[in-house]
Amino acid sequence: MARNPVTVRPDTIVISNISPLVEGGRYAVKRVPGESLCIEADLIKDGHDQLAAVLKWRKASSRVWQETSLRLVDNDRWSATIVLDEIGEWRFTIEAWCDLYLTWIHDFERRLTGDQEDFSVDLEEGRRIFSAASNRAALKKARTDAQMLASLAEDLPGTPPLDVPAKYGTAVVHALMARWPDRSFATEWKTPCPVWVDHPRARFSSWYEFFPRSAEGSATKHSTFRDCLPRVEDAAAMGFDVVYFPPIHPIGLAHRKGKNNATTCLPGEPGSPWAIGGPAGGHCSVEPALGTLKDFEWLVNQARKRGVEIALDFAINCSPDHPYVKEHPDWFHQRPDGTIKYAENPPKKYQDIYPLNFHCEDWKSLWNEMLRVVRFWIARGVRIFRVDNPHTKPVSFWEWLIGEIRKTDPDIIFLAEAFTRPKMMRMLGKIGYNQSYTYFTWRETREELQEYATELTQGEMREYYRANFWPNTPDILPHHLQNAPRSMFKLRAALAATLSTSWGIYSGYELCENAPLPGREEYLDSEKYQLKARDWNRPGNIKQFISRLNAIRRENAALHEYANLAFLPAGNDRILAYYKWNDDRSNLIIVVANLDVHLRQESFIHLPLAEMGLEPGAAFTVEDLMWEEVYHWKGADNFVSLDPRNKPVHILRLVRHKA
Repeated sequence: MARNPVTVRPDTIVISNISPLVEGGRYAVKRVPGESLCIEADLIKDGHDQLAAVLKWRKASSRVWQETSLRLVDNDRWSATIVLDEIGEWRFTIEAWCDLYLTWIHDFERRLTGDQEDFSVDLEEGRRIFSAASNRAALKKARTDAQMLASLAEDLPGTPPLDVPAKYGTAVVHALMARWPDRSFATEWKTPCPVWVDHPRARFSSWYEFFPRSAEGSATKHSTFRDCLPRVEDAAAMGFDVVYFPPIHPIGLAHRKGKNNATTCLPGEPGSPWAIGGPAGGHCSVEPALGTLKDFEWLVNQARKRGVEIALDFAINCSPDHPYVKEHPDWFHQRPDGTIKYAENPPKKYQDIYPLNFHCEDWKSLWNEMLRVVRFWIARGVRIFRVDNPHTKPVSFWEWLIGEIRKTDPDIIFLAEAFTRPKMMRMLGKIGYNQSYTYFTWRETREELQEYATELTQGEMREYYRANFWPNTPDILPHHLQNAPRSMFKLRAALAATLSTSWGIYSGYELCENAPLPGREEYLDSEKYQLKARDWNRPGNIKQFISRLNAIRRENAALHEYANLAFLPAGNDRILAYYKWNDDRSNLIIVVANLDVHLRQESFIHLPLAEMGLEPGAAFTVEDLMWEEVYHWKGADNFVSLDPRNKPVHILRLVRHKA
């Protein structure tokens, strides 16, 4: 029988079940500066030795590890929490070893409870442990520690055994020995685990989308970038910190779409901004009717002065007039008859758009061109990209492109507009997308909302997938918003803004625009194909409600926490209740929403008082931040009543009474 001799000393400790990890460390866990990262692992060793361990972390670009001690939680599970303070790529690992000092003092104390009389060998064992620690301190020129340890070693053999715990088992000695452990037989997790630290807006942001060409609300006048500033200022006044533009590039003429996606375009109709490319250029040009690149840069700077970032749509679409079609026809899908295949998303057809073929023979040139386009707009001040239909391009392409951008601009944010299969949506989050659209738009009942929000925030997805909740988009007017009352628009905004840390609306939502294209989940007279006439302050708008909603978000740290979400039992299935909290629970927000937008609904809601830091039967106050009202509650079960006509939702801040 063949032998397999041991040539390398085996690990002394088993390190397993490290969390959080995404696919075993293949992809990065995500955080933002200042956000806590709690890391846990199982540490297992034969016998009864006492263990010690450290969590080690560093920037990926550094060779110097920082360390903090792990603590035993229970049942061989160890934990440590750190805060990473800089945007970029980080690494962490775990190192564990047998703590000779802790094992010795623990065993010594146990021996004192038995009938042992001679402790000379045990005292000598301890002396050697302290002496070795003194030598390690001396090698690092820690003279004070070295002298203290040498003194402890020298005194130990003459110390009465019964006095050893009182002198050598103190917290001071524990801390001293913890600084100079023997790690010569330590076990380290072999492959450092990745963490990506994003710009804070990747976790907490409020988005407002509008079409620059309709900024002035005229159906007959095409607005310019310089006409957009009042619209940006209005968005800022409503509390939005990201303004997202659909594509701003030249729009093709060939097969240009008309009103309501008509295949015939009438004279003067502007076409769809997603049909990119024309005589004025392609993805690195702007639609002449909007102005110039300098005008765009001016607007980006003006917005930033007002605390707003301009997000740009990165839509990899080409009209038949795009320069790529003439210069690189091989980049497109060729049909057997030699024509180029246009875009389809059955039953929708987009004759005005040619999709690129990312698997073509000349794929390297195509990929590098797309990278060049992103860098072009970064150079003009864009720090946030909303990516159109990323699930229709190779995952490997996005992983490469985002990785390349991060090498020079780690603060760039990519939002994935991927309404597709759940596993594809998750994969895009894993490979680098900072945020993603979600299916919140179609989650309506209490059960649906609870199940979906729990999936996003309480499972593994919370480590890599950041949901951005949108009640509407230019493409989607969901059935529950069609011909709906103002109360529905308020309800969905409140849910989006408090269930997730990032949310957004497409312009017109604040005006409660609700007219659908018959039989479709789309807007009648969609702004995608025409200039839109609007009175931005028309009666019946909910701008004040949205402004207050965003102010509440900014002012309450609990609403900045993505994963700190728990649902509350309510006796009425038309009442949805949940609460959020910050890490030290100094800020706790309770949200109660009436899902019935026509009738008053009432219920008792049950609060987990202990988890909220309240005593059983405690009296406390909750402040309604939306309506500036105060309620005095007592105990775990409290009554709520919400009339959607004037108060569809409570957003309550817990006020703790001082003892």
